[in-house]
Amino acid sequence: MSALDDRVGRHRYRDTGPPAGAGARNGHGHGHGPAPPSSRRVKLLLVAVLVPVALATLVGLWLTWPGSPPRGGVDVGFGQRPVQGEVLAAASAPCTSGGAGVGGAAQAKKCISLGVRLTDGDSPGATIQQVLPDEPSTPRFTVGDHIVLAYTGGNPSEAGSYQIQDFQRGTSMLWLAVLFAAAVLVLGRWRGLASLAALGFSFLVLVVYLFPAILTGESPVTVGVLAAGVIMFGVLYLTHGVCAQTSSAVLGTMVSLALIGALGSAFAAATRLTGLDDDTAKLIGVLGHGIDARGLLLAGMVIGALGVLDDVTVTQTSSVWELRRANPELGARALYTAALRIGRDHISSAVNTLVLAYTGAALPVLLVFSLSGQSFGTLVTVQDVAQEVVRTLVGSIGLVAAVPITTAIAALVARHDEIEPAA
Repeated sequence: MSALDDRVGRHRYRDTGPPAGAGARNGHGHGHGPAPPSSRRVKLLLVAVLVPVALATLVGLWLTWPGSPPRGGVDVGFGQRPVQGEVLAAASAPCTSGGAGVGGAAQAKKCISLGVRLTDGDSPGATIQQVLPDEPSTPRFTVGDHIVLAYTGGNPSEAGSYQIQDFQRGTSMLWLAVLFAAAVLVLGRWRGLASLAALGFSFLVLVVYLFPAILTGESPVTVGVLAAGVIMFGVLYLTHGVCAQTSSAVLGTMVSLALIGALGSAFAAATRLTGLDDDTAKLIGVLGHGIDARGLLLAGMVIGALGVLDDVTVTQTSSVWELRRANPELGARALYTAALRIGRDHISSAVNTLVLAYTGAALPVLLVFSLSGQSFGTLVTVQDVAQEVVRTLVGSIGLVAAVPITTAIAALVARHDEIEPAA
């Protein structure tokens, strides 16, 4: 007998009552085992809690559904229109046309001359020359590279009407997406297919609702919470099916998200985070009007935490249900204790994942500030770094809290759910 079985045996009498026949030896038994599970009552309780939340989410979605978002054509880096091209030649060249420099400094500076064949736009097949400064921040181009240019207007056959913007990445990213989908399907099979459908649903909510709603002036916090609620219900039920186990994970995720939202609001205000980083400032410039920058920060905090939260809550509920299948006589306390030990191992790696994910995203910012020679205390309290620190710590607190919260909910529900014992 394992140590876990031994501990379970010590809890068994206390949580489920005396074994069948024990009462008969005392003159009070009727030969009954543990009380039959009250599955119907538990399911009605879950419905009573979750259905109002789902309805409130749908009503909020209807009230904040975006109208007409700002149309395209705003210059956010591609100019008026992107045009694709292929690099035919790349060589060092003087930075002035025809080699006639103005002054010695201009002659000393080196540039890169690219021969580019346009593959679409108004002049497909035309070849133009583009000259770029040869600097450390300039990308390295080679013959055969497929690039994107911005058509700025004018004669579509002249080089001056274009400006190199970026590389084409569509084909490579498409192959990567196909490889990812294949890996998920090979390992997960039908469950993997459901998870891919859930991923598509998440992107649909973000693209169709979240982005347009914020751009049309809705509160980023309200929209972020509603989008997280829709994703939570849709993804979990789509991936894991409609059952008491999934409902327990949904309830645990919902409570943990509420905690993250409350802590995020409190500490964003306490640390006086404005949310006005470079990207937000650029967004405000593009929109031409103000936006709730702190609310945008909080919305990103909630959406970002959701992706890790559902992993933790689903793992905890699965642990509880598997323990119950392995030993149907386990009581709620024994289920909670055993599953919590699994959760402690999981949460240590989940928190580390969240911290490293945010650090990786903010790595260029951290490196720039590290070069400033400031102390660590000064570095972490700068706006751009502090908001990532707050985001990480708040999300981590929510993850830690999700383990006991979800485990407790799952243990109470699983104890009264109809579960077939493990073979």
